[in-house]
Amino acid sequence: MSDRGGIFAGDDPFVLAREWLAAAAKKEVNDPNAIALATVDADGMPNVRVVLLKDIEPDAFVFYTNYESAKGQELLQNGKAAFVMHTKSLGRQIRVRGLVSKEDGPIADAYFSSRSLKSRLGAWASKQSRPLSSREALMADVAMVTLDKGADPERPPFWGGFRIVPTEIEFWSDGAFRLHDRFRWSRETIDGTWDVVRLSP
Repeated sequence: MSDRGGIFAGDDPFVLAREWLAAAAKKEVNDPNAIALATVDADGMPNVRVVLLKDIEPDAFVFYTNYESAKGQELLQNGKAAFVMHTKSLGRQIRVRGLVSKEDGPIADAYFSSRSLKSRLGAWASKQSRPLSSREALMADVAMVTLDKGADPERPPFWGGFRIVPTEIEFWSDGAFRLHDRFRWSRETIDGTWDVVRLSP
């Protein structure tokens, strides 16, 4: 498309997404990689929450969570997800829709090992999304896990990554008088050819 230049230029949406994330990292004070992740439950009721995007691979977006959490169960049951990354300081958004698969091998192990010890122990202790009687009960569970798992806990079998392989990615940039710039990359299948169109604001 002839007018797709500047911050929208390029032939690979994953490269472009990494460039936008790098730009966000220079401007956003906290969590430039925060994304609002949307899923649906077994009844089709939507859910959305903020998680941290941990990697943009050559063909996918990766984040990590507890597989037994509400979002984990919804992703495993439905196999589809969407997210938006909003960089307010730059007036930009990246929207993604696609198919989901687990990342629970060596890559997940390596990422888990890179986390702080307290975060790793917390992952073991938290029964994410399930009722909790009190904060004291949670801290007691953390203390028990600390005694049991020691100073180098392995990745829990119920904790790991999800990889979103998109069929649609939209790059949005704020424009004066709400005349925004929007370009949607879409493809029929996850191994198909991208079609890029400009959308009305």
